[in-house]
Amino acid sequence: MKQYIFGLLLMGLVGLHAQTLTVTDKISQQPIEGVEIISTSPSIVLQTDNKGEADITALKDAKGITLQRMGYESTYMSYEEMKFRSFRIELVPSNEIMDEVIISVNKFEQKTETTPMQITVIRRETQQLYNPQTAADLLGASGKVYIQKSQQGGGSPMIRGFATNRLLYSVDGVRMNTAIFRAGNIQNVISLDPFAIEQTEVAFGPGSVTYGSDAIGGVMSFTTLKPEFSLTDKPLYKGSALSRFSSANNEKTFHFDLTIAEKKWSVLTSISHNDFDDLRMGQHGPDDYLKPYYIQRVDSQDVVFTNEDPLVQNPSGYEQTNIMQKVSLKPNNNWNITYGLHYSETSEYGRYDRHLRFKNGLPRYAKWSYGPQIWRMQNLSISHYKSNKLYDQMKLIGAMQYFEESRISRSLNKDIESTQTEQVKAYSMNLDFKKLWNEKNQLFYGAEYVTNDVTSTGVDLDITDLSTETSASRYPQSTWSTYGIYLKNETSLSDKLLLATGVRYSVFNIEAQFDTTFFPFPFTEASLNKGAANGSVGLVYKTDKQLILKTNLSSGFRAPNIDDMGKIFDSAPGVVVVPNPDLKAETAYNIDLGVAKNFKDKITVDATGFYTLLQDAIVRNNFQLNGQDSIIYDGELSQVQALQNASKAIVYGLQLGMNAKLSEHFTFGIIGNYQKGEEILEDGSTNPLRHAAPLFGTAKLNYRNNKVEFSVYTNYQDEMSAADMPDSEKDKTEIYALDENGDTYAPAWYTLNFKAKYHITELINISCGLENITDQRYKPYSSGLAGAGRNFIFSFRTRF
Repeated sequence: MKQYIFGLLLMGLVGLHAQTLTVTDKISQQPIEGVEIISTSPSIVLQTDNKGEADITALKDAKGITLQRMGYESTYMSYEEMKFRSFRIELVPSNEIMDEVIISVNKFEQKTETTPMQITVIRRETQQLYNPQTAADLLGASGKVYIQKSQQGGGSPMIRGFATNRLLYSVDGVRMNTAIFRAGNIQNVISLDPFAIEQTEVAFGPGSVTYGSDAIGGVMSFTTLKPEFSLTDKPLYKGSALSRFSSANNEKTFHFDLTIAEKKWSVLTSISHNDFDDLRMGQHGPDDYLKPYYIQRVDSQDVVFTNEDPLVQNPSGYEQTNIMQKVSLKPNNNWNITYGLHYSETSEYGRYDRHLRFKNGLPRYAKWSYGPQIWRMQNLSISHYKSNKLYDQMKLIGAMQYFEESRISRSLNKDIESTQTEQVKAYSMNLDFKKLWNEKNQLFYGAEYVTNDVTSTGVDLDITDLSTETSASRYPQSTWSTYGIYLKNETSLSDKLLLATGVRYSVFNIEAQFDTTFFPFPFTEASLNKGAANGSVGLVYKTDKQLILKTNLSSGFRAPNIDDMGKIFDSAPGVVVVPNPDLKAETAYNIDLGVAKNFKDKITVDATGFYTLLQDAIVRNNFQLNGQDSIIYDGELSQVQALQNASKAIVYGLQLGMNAKLSEHFTFGIIGNYQKGEEILEDGSTNPLRHAAPLFGTAKLNYRNNKVEFSVYTNYQDEMSAADMPDSEKDKTEIYALDENGDTYAPAWYTLNFKAKYHITELINISCGLENITDQRYKPYSSGLAGAGRNFIFSFRTRF
């Protein structure tokens, strides 16, 4: 009994001497989790928990203490100053334009003010307020990335006039692009779970020096949740749970994540499930977008029914499940080893724009769906932090990915249902180094190897007797690979001027085997083995965080892939695209000029102008197969086309932004994006570039206090007239509105929206929103799917 009492007294004495520091946001007064508390003498690193608290008893004798967290201004003070402030510290949110911490440019942490590239950052806090349904919608929330959708289960980003396989996707440092990324719109970004993303960065312009092929228009870098370690002798348990509903598609979403950790190991689990019904469009807008019919199979017949509610886009609903598992080991302060497992699978979902096509006065298809889209990734990341002759930091990432997608189609009143399935196994290895040579020179260098094995099959199913037979595949059986080395250097020419240079050399290879059973190709195999060099040089001039001037000259490239060289598909009614094994890489040359100015910490203005020249552009053009310019495809005489290095393209534009601090609680921001793109064919004729979106942007009024945060904002797009429409879009009457002359065009549109978040306690909050308040009926340019009509959103989130 005496021992028990003595133990209680001892614990009480320890508690009396323990000192807890609480860190909050100066504006919202909410606790800040994950603030690093750093002392160099003695060498100690602590971190705040989900209540914004940390035991800093061990820092009592520290000479100086730094508090830092991404998104906030760093603070340096003594222990005595903390004591004077009653151990309650408020951090000031940093200027989002001038002072962000990023990793997308050189694969190691740095601030935006030290890179000549234009960067935008989407924080997790932004995701929590704006509540995007998919990762594509998360990109769109930036106001600087345009999102196209052919169906609800999709979202294809457009950046500076480029899209799809001319943009690079990176997830935790791993290249997501595969050998079958196509020139048309792609949907792979929805495989990412927005609830499992810690930070999203978009680097505008060529990023091929660091990332290799495909990084022409920009790089989208996603960093998923990281396992945290316990900073005390006690195990760490933390997590969150969320449920969400939205009315426009009767969404039901559930998410859960949990971290269990000790000082040297940590396990993180994240699970999300989404269920979306058919999407309802708005009341006010072009009647061309209405869906007056739908098709059902009744008594072995296809029957066209009148849609009782033509605002409902049927079929567009789908489900999705995402699972992420990470395990991290930290043997000591010099090493960090993390294994990650990512899994994403959708249900089958209708490609909505194909259900809008007509033939002979009737719907063209009874069924056109994407089969389940599956993505799996296993990656092992090994980081070493210790200065030696070769590096200060080293990062090795090995990854295995599996992609599966399929297309299922059946013409109206036909018995044969065709399915084409593609499977890609992708293997990659990245080795990156960072070395500070002296006070003025910092070096980044590394190497990359990537290989993709592509398997493609085709099956025809007779729905009357369920018999099957092999049919033509979309792609040849093939392998695509690339490897490269790069070197980048940042030199401080003075306290105000930084020079950044870089160079890369890459080799790419294709080996393909063609099946001539269904199409009389004049070849049975094809190979490609070529190299590409590119580089960059940029300057950054900054004056005490009040003014930053940037210029960047860079080149990028895109190696031909299997989709370019080997596929066969119907791009439009009466047109069939066939393989072309004689392709070379596209090369882009770009110049950026940017300025960011801070006016007395009240108003920040930024502007970036750019000009890009794309040489040897791979475009679809008329072609001949065995001397014929037309063949029978899918029962229809079709014009033969192929992807060819048949043009060049120019894109130029201006991106503008302004943020104003109206008061302690109110801020206002506006973003505008203008781009103009043009293809120049070999015969000198010109054509507007398909992925150069019309003028678009956003304007936002935000409010934050200790309990409430809300945003009133508008998204907008200017009109694209019939005269400005690309040739490839002019005949797509199924997705565009018709002007007074009966020509296709993309009308201007806007949406007015409201989002709010209320903190019930430090660990529980609710979010709600009303999107498209005026119930506009609109379609983003090039989209087959109309945007959501008036949409009420509600979510409940708890942390523990």
